[in-house]
Amino acid sequence: MTDPAAALPLEIAERISREAMNDLPILRYEGTVHLVAGASDLQRAMQDICLADVVGFDTETRPAFRVGESYLPALVQFATADAVYLLQVQKQDYSAEMREIFSSARIVKAGVSVSDDVRNLKKSFEFEERAMLDLGKVAKRHGLKQSGVRNLAGIFLGMRIPKGAKTTNWAAQRLTSQQITYAATDAWACRELYLRFRQLNLI
Repeated sequence: MTDPAAALPLEIAERISREAMNDLPILRYEGTVHLVAGASDLQRAMQDICLADVVGFDTETRPAFRVGESYLPALVQFATADAVYLLQVQKQDYSAEMREIFSSARIVKAGVSVSDDVRNLKKSFEFEERAMLDLGKVAKRHGLKQSGVRNLAGIFLGMRIPKGAKTTNWAAQRLTSQQITYAATDAWACRELYLRFRQLNLI
């Protein structure tokens, strides 16, 4: 383990301005995306995820626009080296499979605001989480002033992740291609950030 207070490499800034972010190239995940929809899809996803040392992890939830309104996560994303898997958790019960992934001490689940995702998922099913890594917390320990996935992607990956589909209805029966790309990109970016952090000896 590295010293949590270790200084950032000189080429890494503590923050990125809106202007600098807007100058970065837009990057979207262009690899294989599997919208898990049946037993064979699920088996393939579990085989890939359970063989991975690290997966990018994220969730998407239908936005709430009124006071007191809230929703449970509608989509859970896992990114491996080969593909991104999207699980529509309000359409099908994936709790047993997700429990296996989350409880594995061998598979690192890297994301941003992980504790919020875990807390919200536990409203639907119980599990004991192990090897969860919050990249935002890692960034803060090293002195970064911004810790959201888009800022981190700009600072560490030199890319701008568009926000277009963020406030769409993630509980829809059929996701749009824009939603699928957005969700896959977030999970993939978390895995790429983990690899970059490890390269820079930040974790």
